[in-house]
This record gives sequence, structure tokens and C-alpha cells, in this order.
Amino acid sequence: MSSVLFTKENGVGYITLNRPDKYNSYNREMALAVQGYLDECAQDDAVRCVYLTGAGKGFCSGQDLSEAMDPTPEEFERMVEEHYNATILRLRRIEKPVIAAVNGVAAGAGANLALACDIVVAAESASFIQAFSKIGLIPDSGGTYFLPRLVGMQQAAALMMTGDKVPATDAAAMGMIYKCYPDDAFESESKKMAVALAQMPTKGIGLTKRLLNETYNHTLQEQLQMEKQVQAQAGSSEDFREGVMAFLEKRKPVFKGK
Repeated sequence: MSSVLFTKENGVGYITLNRPDKYNSYNREMALAVQGYLDECAQDDAVRCVYLTGAGKGFCSGQDLSEAMDPTPEEFERMVEEHYNATILRLRRIEKPVIAAVNGVAAGAGANLALACDIVVAAESASFIQAFSKIGLIPDSGGTYFLPRLVGMQQAAALMMTGDKVPATDAAAMGMIYKCYPDDAFESESKKMAVALAQMPTKGIGLTKRLLNETYNHTLQEQLQMEKQVQAQAGSSEDFREGVMAFLEKRKPVFKGK
């Protein structure tokens, strides 16, 4: 059985972590497969949204600890770089929207894998846990970057140091994730969102993501300059022309992602 499932439908690339008996704990095979599918989605113009979820009752329980027994510092660095950093950078660099559909527990690196995505939605029964402190590690996979920006330094520090479980409803209330759905509606509603995003102007969304990636690195003046330059690129897209024509003709636009 493949550790990751991948399908394409209605403009969406569906990536499913598939080790349900292990709550989709992350191992080398899974990491490399996810990275390969993200690369495929990035290169395929027919894929205009990526949907990342887990099989079974969990989203991802973090590192498969059977692969991390008594590693040397060099092995730790290699694992973090090749399995996690390489995945997180792909999630941020792909200029298409990425939805994390958190169907169950997201713990440790699994939580931070979700938070690195553009939009995080969750089932009401799902939860998020910064579990690293329970085993004497620090939050990796971009956790110390994304979580403070999402919930503030105090909340991030407390969640990382205590390892407290955050129910999906609380995660939505504190701004950690976008939205949660009742369990029986979660799959249909989250996939509906993915299909809707796949029909939107992909070029403009990708450029928006590029700006968001840079916003914490720039002064206001620098960000305004980048907005000016990137808006010129968006204004030359086919989707912009289609959007304007549809508005003038009082019809629904048909975007092609170009």
C-alpha cells in the first residue's frame, strides 16, 4: 500500500497521507512522495488547487519515531532538512492555493505541516498539538515561524511549551485555522472549497501568495513597491481581462488560470 495517495479531479490535486494504522506518522517514504506530488502539482497547469489531507482518523501524528531512535546530530539535521524543510518550502513556493483539510489529530510536525498551508480547515473533532516538548524536542517544520504569526507570541509560546491539545473549534476561534466544519459535512465542504478555488484566477492567487510570503521581510515602503510590480503582472494576465469583460457583460467569468 502506498504511503501517499494522489488523484486529480476538477482542477484539484488531492494528496492524502495514507498510513492510517499509524495516524499517518511521517516517514521518509511519505516525505519524498509528498514532495514529488507537490512538484507535479506545481508543474501541471491543469492543477489549480492542492488539497492535503489524511486517511483514517488522523491527519498526521508527526515523525514516525521508529525512524528516529538514537540518531546522531548529523542524522537529525538530515532528517529535518530532507523530510520537513523540503516539504514546507514546496508548500510555500507553489504559486497555487494549498488547503490543509485536517480530518483528525495533527500533532508535532503534522500540526506544523498543516499550518504551513495557505488555508487550514478542520473537522470539529480534529485537534492540534505542539507535541515536541513531550519528548524534549523543539517545534520544527516551520512551527516557530508560522504559529507566532497566526496566534501571537504568548499563545504560541504556551502551546509549544505545554504541549496542550487545541480542539479545532478553539483553533478557529484564536485564528490558528480558517474554519472548522461538523464532522459529517467536513469532507464535502472542504472539497467544495478546493473546487471553487480551482475555478478562480490562479495567476492572481499565486501572485497574492508571493506577496504574503514576503510581507514579514519588508518595510511598508518595500511591500508597496512589490505590490506595484506584481500588480502589473496580474494586470497582464488573461484572467484579468476575462474578469473585466465578464463584469462589463454582466456574466459569470470563466477563468483559465493564465
